[in-house]
Amino acid sequence: MASSIEKVIASTFMEMAQGLESGQYGRRPKIALTGMGSEHGEENSMQAAVMAAKQGVDVYYIGTLEAEGVTTIKVADDEEGHKKMEDMLKNKEIDGAVTMHFPFPIGVSTVGRVVTPAKGKEMFIANTTGTSSTDRIEGMIKNAVYGVIAAKACGIAKPTVGILNVDGARQTEKALKELQSNGYDIAFAESGRADGGCVMRGNDVLQASPDILVTDSLTGNILVKMLSSFNTGGSFEATGFGYGPGIGEGYDELVMIVSRASGAPVIANAICYAAELVRNKVFDIAKREFDAVKKCGFKEVLASYKTVAKPAAAEEEVKEPPKEIVTAQIAGIEVMDLEDAVRALWKIEIYAESGMGCTGPIIRVSEANLAKAEEELKKAGYIN
Repeated sequence: MASSIEKVIASTFMEMAQGLESGQYGRRPKIALTGMGSEHGEENSMQAAVMAAKQGVDVYYIGTLEAEGVTTIKVADDEEGHKKMEDMLKNKEIDGAVTMHFPFPIGVSTVGRVVTPAKGKEMFIANTTGTSSTDRIEGMIKNAVYGVIAAKACGIAKPTVGILNVDGARQTEKALKELQSNGYDIAFAESGRADGGCVMRGNDVLQASPDILVTDSLTGNILVKMLSSFNTGGSFEATGFGYGPGIGEGYDELVMIVSRASGAPVIANAICYAAELVRNKVFDIAKREFDAVKKCGFKEVLASYKTVAKPAAAEEEVKEPPKEIVTAQIAGIEVMDLEDAVRALWKIEIYAESGMGCTGPIIRVSEANLAKAEEELKKAGYIN
């Protein structure tokens, strides 16, 4: 009995000492790092492990190198290292892991975290690797929820959501606003550009106008690479936190992704990002968020946007009305729907032309037909 009490006392004093040294109190998160496979050599990975260990994390380095303050688990190669990492996760020997590649199941993708150049502000990119869905729109809608989970797990109580102006942005916006109208507590960011709105342009990416930038995972992956290495010529990712944790409904293994091009500062930040998620119980937050969004019709909204049937106008031969001078613009239309939307207006004898404005695809009509055209496009589901 005495020895058990002594162990508790010793453990408590050790936590206090470590807290005084690092500024982090309580049980230290146990995070593994697979160090082999980096384009910058194994020394780069160990340097990151040492940096993170000084920030109050118990780092388990899976590789061949050793350093003071880091626990090394010796393996022969990268393949053996990944198997060891997966075993440690499965057996709960560690709270999470940072690695350079991982086969996430469909439905799980990662939320990256970057520091933007214009204002030095952090921003979450949802998402950066993995596949939330095989359907583009469904995937982006899910990415928004995944981003909210990651941001809340990093202490942002009410993160703002912006949607990058890529294919699917307008449908994603409509779906998220449907969820909001159903009672889902989601806050939308406002673009820094004069016309505002929650669809983000390049300026907003550089300025971190939203807390969470929603996009598809391929675009998100490119954005992380560019924002992390724009000062180094691309070969060395020097800033940010990497590609983030795999998030998905029912998924409860904390695996963080970095790149083979990630430098020691980024890998160290990824380890600390993992530790922050552990301390704030990311999977408890995920469960609460999924429960909340499902109560607001999440599955029904996903189903309605997963395969959007084209309106009948898209399948019909429609005659072009007589040409008019078109000076009024209607924005907010998905680029893939642009020509179908024009034909929908032609069908009701409104002359319209498609175009590309500075904020994305537009339809041009006469000033006299603007109100009627907007009404028709809203009714047909082309704009909000």
